[in-house]
Parts: sequence; C-alpha cells; structure tokens
Amino acid sequence: MHYNTACKSMYFNTACKNMYYNDACKNMYYNTAQKKRKDKITRSLKKDKKEKKNKKENKEEVPTTPYFPFFKDDYCPTDCACYGRVVQCSDKGVDKVPFGIPYNARYILLMNNLIDSIQLDLLSEYLSMEFLVLSNNRLMDSSVEGSFEGVQKLKRLYLERNLLQSIPTDMPASLEELRLDGNNISVMSEAAWGRCPGLLILSLNNNSLGNGSDSLSAGVLSPLGTLRTLSLNHNQLLAVPSQLPLSLRELYLRGNLIQSFHGDVFMGESELLILDLSANRLSNKGLGKDALLNANRLESLNLEGNLLRQVPRHLPQSLKTLNLEGNTIASVGKAAFKRLPNLEHLGLARNKIVRVAFGAFRSLPVLHQLDLSHNALRQVPRQLPTSLHFVSITHNKIRSVPQDALCPGGASAPLSQLVRVQLEHNLIDMGKLNTRAFWCLRGFQVVHFD
Repeated sequence: MHYNTACKSMYFNTACKNMYYNDACKNMYYNTAQKKRKDKITRSLKKDKKEKKNKKENKEEVPTTPYFPFFKDDYCPTDCACYGRVVQCSDKGVDKVPFGIPYNARYILLMNNLIDSIQLDLLSEYLSMEFLVLSNNRLMDSSVEGSFEGVQKLKRLYLERNLLQSIPTDMPASLEELRLDGNNISVMSEAAWGRCPGLLILSLNNNSLGNGSDSLSAGVLSPLGTLRTLSLNHNQLLAVPSQLPLSLRELYLRGNLIQSFHGDVFMGESELLILDLSANRLSNKGLGKDALLNANRLESLNLEGNLLRQVPRHLPQSLKTLNLEGNTIASVGKAAFKRLPNLEHLGLARNKIVRVAFGAFRSLPVLHQLDLSHNALRQVPRQLPTSLHFVSITHNKIRSVPQDALCPGGASAPLSQLVRVQLEHNLIDMGKLNTRAFWCLRGFQVVHFD
C-alpha cells in the first residue's frame, strides 16, 4: 500500500511537472506569437507612415508640371468661356489676364475688364494667337511695355479705350490691324511703325494727336508701305499729315481742326479711293489747286461741315460721290461740275444756295442722286440730268417747277428714270402748279409734296 501510494504520488508529481512545463511552453508560445504580431503591426505602421512622408516629400520636391492642367488644350479658366480655340473672357471684372488660357488659342477676347498690366513674356507663349482684344481696360504705357515682344502670329490687336499716351514700340511684325481708338495718344514716332511694316489697317480715332497746335511730323507713317486704311477721326490736327503711304486707299480725318490740304500729302501717285475731311475748318483757299493732284483714283470725297463758300475746283475726274453738305455755298455756277463726268451722288444740303445756273447739273451724265434740301431756292433747278433717280429739294422756298426742270428733253424725250422727287416743306401753290413739268415721269406718285 505504501508502495502504491508512493508510486501514485510520483505519478502525480511527474504529471504535474509535465503539465507545468506544457503550460509554461504554451504561455511562452503565446507570448512570443503576440510579441511578433505586435512587432509586425508596429513595423507596418512605421512603414506606412514613412511611405506617406516620402510621398509627401516627393510631391513637394518633384512637381508633375507647374502648368498642368493650366494652358493645356482642353483647359478653360474659370473666368472664361471657351469655344474651340476661341477664349471669351470679356466683362468679367478681372484685373489680370486670366491664368491658364490654353496655349493653342487663336482668338482671345478680354474687353471690358479692369486689366492694368500684362504678365511679361506671357503673350509670346501663344504661338497660334491671331486676334487679341484688350479694349476698354486700364492699360498704360508702362504696363504694356515689352508685352508684345516675341509674339509671332498676331494679326489683329485691339487696344481701344485704355490709358495709353503713346504708340507701343514692340508691335509684332505679323500685325495687320491695329486699333488704338479712345486713348490719350498725342505723339507717334517713325520708329514705332518700323516694327510692323505689314500693317494694313490703323485706327487712331478719338485721341489727342496734334494737340491743336502742331501736326504730325513729315513721313512719320512712311514705314507702313502696305497700309490700306488710316483713320484719324476726332483728333486735334491742324493739317493733313504729309508724305503718307501711297498704298492708302481709305483716309478718314473727320472732326479735326484741319485748315488746309496741300499737295505734299502724297509724294507721288496714290491709290486713294475714299477721303473723309468732314467737320473741319477747310476753306476754298485751304483746298488748293494741287491738293488732290496725286489722288487721281479718288472715288469718294466728303467735305461736309467745313467753311467752303463755293464748289471746290480742281477735283479729280474719277469722283463718284461728292458731299458738300453743311457749308456756306450760296450759288452753283454753270461750270461747277463740268470736270466730273463720273459723279453719281452729289450732296449740297444745308448750305445757303439761292441760285443754281441754268444747266449747272446737265454736265453730270451719270448722276443718280441729288440732295439740295435745306437751302433757299425759289424754284427747282432747270435742266436736271436725265440720269437722276432721286432728287430731294425739301425745306427750301420753292414756289414753282419749271417745265424743263424734271423733263428737259421736250415732248420727244423718253420717260424719266426718276423714282422719287421730294418737294416737301416749300411754298408751292398746288392750284398754280404747271402739270406739264411732270409729263415725263412714270407716275404722279413719284413726286412728294406736303
């Protein structure tokens, strides 16, 4: 019994020891496994943190590109609307050129904003830009200096209604049209135009050129050898600039202080077709014999609102349209228009014409339109051209219509080409009207009385 008890005790002791070791091993295993798992998680967290840090550092140190997505073909700034290669950023109240306009843009419209400067070297990046509008902004001479340097394909540049006082000197050589209306430009130099010799249209209306005391220097526009249209309306010029490009076809000088037009305006045969000298101070003396000597292709001449007392002499025979309205012409002599065989439109309204010589208009074989309204005529001029389609003699003092006024050819003459004769606001007594004066008309409805 004692032996059995001892054996049992030994068994239990051994079993307990084995159990203890088994539990200890198990605990050690679990502790080791838990520590490994914890270390793995810690390493993973550290790795993720390190990767995030490296990613952030790499992003800061190596940017993808400072332009993306800006300036890309399919990007459009938030202040603009884009239609293909046309970028419309007008009327947005921006004070700078919006950032990121696509580099492939051909037309960029920025009018009616508050732009007061152009980022240097910005415009030269636009290799496809042909048309740029910066009208009605706040650009000054200093804010555009160097802005157009290196621009390669720009053809049309609009800078109207800004604060410019001089012509920008870095115009692109590709430029064909430049509009600078409504600034305060008072001077220009020949050097400014040497950069853009291919210019076709130049508009400088509503500026301060001349300052009312001086004119532009001779030959200042001579580098523009291909210029077609020059518009200098509403400045303060006392004389027409001399030595203008012979290539000019249209010249507009309305609303200046011009007193004379001399023969040195064109130093050679010019291509001029249209000349507007209206609303100036030209007298017959200021429009001398050689004034238009080199303008023998001229077709349209506007002398409205000047100080002319007589119909000017020595006008080009090529004239088709002549406007002499709003002067102080008192009479029209028989030979006044003898040298104008191609004249089609003649305006003599708002003068002080009392007398028209017999057959004064008869020498105009292709005259279609004649305006004699607002004068002091007492009768319809006699022997009007048979080519006339329209005659206006309203607001005169007409009392009679001579029989050979509208129908000068007699009973054997064909029907008149007149379609409208205006005789409103005169002193005609319909009861005493000679009806034979209208026999050649296609209908009595052609004539309009009160």
